[in-house]
Amino acid sequence: MTQPNAEERPGIAAAIVVNEERVLMVRRRVSEGQLSWQFPAGEVEPGEAREAAAVRETQEETGLDVVAVKLLGERVHPKTGRLMSYTACDVVDGTAHVADTEELAELAWVAHGEIPQYVPYGLFEPVQDCLDAALTA
Repeated sequence: MTQPNAEERPGIAAAIVVNEERVLMVRRRVSEGQLSWQFPAGEVEPGEAREAAAVRETQEETGLDVVAVKLLGERVHPKTGRLMSYTACDVVDGTAHVADTEELAELAWVAHGEIPQYVPYGLFEPVQDCLDAALTA
């Protein structure tokens, strides 16, 4: 059986949620290779915009209502081979918690200086640029 390539599998939409000078990160129950901590994310459904998927996944996983502000960029993820899109989001309402207990083990609001402890291999450059601007202002 062959592995489907990035073109055949649905893309993954990630939400970059910044609130009170911290970024929301989640730890999945099942890690994807080296990925343990990551941003709220999930597959884009057929006909769904990437930004809408990021908003939906954040709500499903963390119970937090967010609004998409800007699509930061996309790439084929070097660790998973999946097409990833990254959307900056603002909090509208709610308190973040582990809403999807089957998928998530925990979540954290991470300060700028703590990001390398959660993501030691570095972030996608447009995401890092967004967080540098939002968390060090």
